[in-house]
Amino acid sequence: NPDGAELAMADKPRHIRSSTRPYPWDEPHVEGLTIEDMDGDGRILMMRIPDPHGGWKVNPDEPRLLTPRLPGEFGGQYYRVMPEGSLQHYDGVNIKPNRDIEGLDLNRNFPAFWRQEHEQVGAGPYPTSEPEVRAMVDFIAKHPNIGAAVSFHTHSGVILRPMGTQSDSDMTPEDLWMIKRISDIGSKLTGYPAVSIFHDFKYHPKEVITGTQDWVYEHLGALFWTVEIWAPNKEAGITDYDWIHWYRDHPPEDDIKLLKWSDEVCGGKAHVDWYPYQHPDLGAVELGGWDRMNYWRNPPAHLREREAARFPAWLNQIALTLPKLELLHAKAENLGNGQWRVQMAVGNAGYLPSYVTKRALERKTARPCMFEIELPEGVHLRMGKPRMEGPQLEGHAANNSLQAFLPNKTITGDRALNEWIVEAPAGTVLNLTAHAARAGTVRASIALK
Repeated sequence: NPDGAELAMADKPRHIRSSTRPYPWDEPHVEGLTIEDMDGDGRILMMRIPDPHGGWKVNPDEPRLLTPRLPGEFGGQYYRVMPEGSLQHYDGVNIKPNRDIEGLDLNRNFPAFWRQEHEQVGAGPYPTSEPEVRAMVDFIAKHPNIGAAVSFHTHSGVILRPMGTQSDSDMTPEDLWMIKRISDIGSKLTGYPAVSIFHDFKYHPKEVITGTQDWVYEHLGALFWTVEIWAPNKEAGITDYDWIHWYRDHPPEDDIKLLKWSDEVCGGKAHVDWYPYQHPDLGAVELGGWDRMNYWRNPPAHLREREAARFPAWLNQIALTLPKLELLHAKAENLGNGQWRVQMAVGNAGYLPSYVTKRALERKTARPCMFEIELPEGVHLRMGKPRMEGPQLEGHAANNSLQAFLPNKTITGDRALNEWIVEAPAGTVLNLTAHAARAGTVRASIALK
């Protein structure tokens, strides 16, 4: 959403996840903590207040950092920490964080497995309620030639594959094998690991979240990946961490690695040293901590081009796997008595089959190869029809190894031949067309002679 991105990265940034439309309510907040840039420095940081009941303390190995207070710790200097923001109707005791006024998550507004707000926060009042999503759904649905798509999010430094709502065991096995194969190519070319959303990228073990990937694969039978750009953890040399659970709990040593990365790579700007600020409602506080929007949610400016350069090779590779219809031959044989046998043979030069996924066959969303003959005036069909349905065409992807029993069950499954018998005078020119929804169109003209 370009409008949301512009607001989030503005000179006075807004804490916004996705769309700019107020949701689920359109009235402004009248109480609580609203996240915003208070001191006008173009950043939304954290606020810390000394509090004996606070859950944070200064890291003994690095005083610029905070570390969680441990069980049984009393008598030290502790802090209550919260996002930078304004307070309304503060009673001196309770601070309730407000939801963002713009509470939509456009990725959760797609039709497949859509669920209401109480199950899936930010999903919108109904599927495709948001014009941005509706435009995407409308465009993709009107272009059945689309065989694969990739969306880019931030952050985590990981390639996410379907599904979000189903386990691998619930997927069509052949599709899962192919998705994993292309995902592995992505890992090699980008340096990002490829994982299942359902198994490896749940925000909470009990929460199942749908998204664009489930709609494109489940409803349309096309391939889909979500790329979460950028991993500051990895940049700092942190390895073998969980993309989600790390944010709940991680060793204090990881924070020190990140601070070192901030100092050495980001000029000390990724982590802001704590500084005093007179808050209009809380009084004396300190602002500081991680600049999450500019260094966590997004790569810092000097690394963005490098990060974006990871992906074109893989995107090209995905495009090159798609089916591609090619003409093998078009010819006519004189049968005598003014009759001719007309043949058109085509092949799929692509890696993937003409239907791309088995799910597309199950959902009947990818038409097979269709053959058409254009009959000039005075030409009559004696066998065949003006439009005839051919088979789906396999690709050249190996379904088995050469050691497998009967490894080549579909030796010429990538080819199709169609035949007509016409009655026409010599010299007549016939126009032939073959079309496959996801593999393209080929045409040929032949003169009867």
